[in-house]
Amino acid sequence: MREELISLLPNLRRFALSLTGSMADADDLLQITVERVLSKGLPEGADVGKWAFRVCRNAWIDETRYRKIRTASDDETENSYKHSEDGVTKTMDRIALSQVMRAMQALPPPQREALALVAIEGFSYAEAAEALDVATGTIMSRVARARKALSGQFDLKDLLSS
Repeated sequence: MREELISLLPNLRRFALSLTGSMADADDLLQITVERVLSKGLPEGADVGKWAFRVCRNAWIDETRYRKIRTASDDETENSYKHSEDGVTKTMDRIALSQVMRAMQALPPPQREALALVAIEGFSYAEAAEALDVATGTIMSRVARARKALSGQFDLKDLLSS
């Protein structure tokens, strides 16, 4: 199980980043996820990957609930991508990435989760449905709504010319 979990770390980190929008929060969420999976183990017959993504999602839900009670959460997305690099291309890439991250964060959490698993992590609709414990049709509709919302915000020509 440990080896499988280690091989999933890059994918889990990307998923955590898509949920949190902040590299620091994503790393914290990844650590919480790995700790929970290792300490509590897996249900009998569960797939390590799908279970780890579910644990990650549930940990993020717990964290957002806790933050609402504790304080208003800060948006660190812009700060996490500010680095001292030169070059127009790198700057434009960072601006485009920042715009996409903000657009992803503006999606309702169920749509963002579904889109992240299917479009970023490469899960099939059935795998994403199992990881999020919803019907396959629900995943398909969430992904379609998320893609429609994102496509309305970006002009493809503008993104390709930058």
